[in-house]
Amino acid sequence: MADHFQLRLVDSFMLAPAVRHLIFERVDGQPLAFQPGQFLQVHFNYDDGTATKRSYSVATVGDGSSPVQRIEIAVSYVEGGAATRLLGGLEHGGVVDASGPYGRFCLQAADTHPRYLLLATGTGVTPYRAMLPQIGRLLAQGGREVVLLYGARNEAELLYGEEFEAFAQAHPGFAFHACLSRQPRAVPRPNDRLGHVQAALAELSPSAERDIAYLCGNPNMVDAAFAALKEFGLPVPQIRREKYISSR
Repeated sequence: MADHFQLRLVDSFMLAPAVRHLIFERVDGQPLAFQPGQFLQVHFNYDDGTATKRSYSVATVGDGSSPVQRIEIAVSYVEGGAATRLLGGLEHGGVVDASGPYGRFCLQAADTHPRYLLLATGTGVTPYRAMLPQIGRLLAQGGREVVLLYGARNEAELLYGEEFEAFAQAHPGFAFHACLSRQPRAVPRPNDRLGHVQAALAELSPSAERDIAYLCGNPNMVDAAFAALKEFGLPVPQIRREKYISSR
């Protein structure tokens, strides 16, 4: 059964014009044990008293082997949204109710495929940030590649982009492609791609023998990439999906 606890906001900053990065600690002082790729649920009430909740992937960079004191999430602003009003306006020291962790969108030790294809849009990239230490260990074993295709409308909306760029420079087996659908960078980078994430798949020539894929983010991207990967011959068990829907 998932644990229920309160979180206190200890720090925050804007990642993008409409995305806030929030850093919490548990009010009870206990660390959070989670596997990178899992999510928490934040519980609150609508104005009429009806109970509701929202799910947020844990963005904390952790190795999955030890609990963490700081619990980080990324929250998109949705016009008129109840969760936006709660989390967008939460002041440092403010407290929210939460539960978790939940989910199985995690790297599996049993996977033996030589290449991982990680696809994301928007805040769907947060699980991959949390996975970076695991990915580093995976690459250190040799014989593996990891490719992250991350879609945003423009450079300002690339969340954690510089962190992924730095990780790619430090780990030759890791490739990061920013897929910009509306506007290229003022100073383009060699690994940038123009267009949507799923359109960049073709140049990677996915294959059932080589690849396992993870898809996280906008449902339209997830569905389109899922269909494309099946066309390339990947069986469904080699395509793992998590859809992010902006709830009001």
